Amino acid sequence: MKTPFIDTARRVIRAEADALIQLADALDGRFRDAVDLLLNSKGRVIVTGIGKSGHISRKIAATLASTGTPAQFVHPAEASHGDLGMITPADVVLAISNSGEAPELANLVAYSRRYDIPLLGITRNEQSSLGRQCDVCLLLPSLGEACGTGVVPSNSTTMTLALGDALAIALMEHREFTPENFRDFHPGGKLGAQLSRVEDLMHTGDALPLVSEDVPVAAALAVIGQKGFGVVAVTSEAGKLTGIITNGDIGRHLDKLADACARDIMTPSPVTIAPNDLAEKAVSVMNARQITCLLVVHPDAPDTVAGLIHIHDCLRVGLG
Repeated sequence: MKTPFIDTARRVIRAEADALIQLADALDGRFRDAVDLLLNSKGRVIVTGIGKSGHISRKIAATLASTGTPAQFVHPAEASHGDLGMITPADVVLAISNSGEAPELANLVAYSRRYDIPLLGITRNEQSSLGRQCDVCLLLPSLGEACGTGVVPSNSTTMTLALGDALAIALMEHREFTPENFRDFHPGGKLGAQLSRVEDLMHTGDALPLVSEDVPVAAALAVIGQKGFGVVAVTSEAGKLTGIITNGDIGRHLDKLADACARDIMTPSPVTIAPNDLAEKAVSVMNARQITCLLVVHPDAPDTVAGLIHIHDCLRVGLG
């Protein structure tokens, strides 16, 4: 009788989880040496590997590049046909081979030795062709694969991927790489939206609904209708922010509208936000206050309106 699919899945996942635990326990001072080697690089990290190790190499290069460590994948076979010219003495080569004997890596490894380019290796065999040439060799625990036959890269690729993530995050933390830095490399998609700043989405200039304190309410209502945000900011003669008029303020002062001016019905000291705050914070404040927009002011000029952000601006980019 064949093994149920769910049993196979659990066996594979548990085998890979156990492999990761063994990898974590096996890390030693060579990991610190590897991070130092990468930190001291004046160029890029050239990540290379063939087959499944090549696929993992591409992901590691992408993770490094997106977290503040310039990196590039170079295919070892293409390197032997001209792409070695992409690699400079300022770079560090990160070569990945589970066995350490991938023949496709030979020319690239030899090139790194000829031109004194630092070589970091990831392999399970320190005495392999790759392991013997490395300046720093990160060893994978010598385990079988999760398939049970040893022919399907699974434990080995999972450990290599995790080790690449560990290197990238160690470098990121050392460099104090912030979410704002991360956003610079990820402007698109959901991640880019989550890391958008208020200044990226806010309305400025002629789009702002502004009136002075002494204008008639009728004029303030006209600005609300014209600008389309449902609010108008109220400023003093000197241009300082003193209040805001919302639909709620209008409803509460219906008996005054005919003869009142803006200061008579405004809500003083409106809620504001800074332009460099994350847009996600703006959404949180608007949800908590049950309002639909926020006036934006600079911390060093808290009485001057710099912009306005509306909940619709946030929803449009996938927040909220």
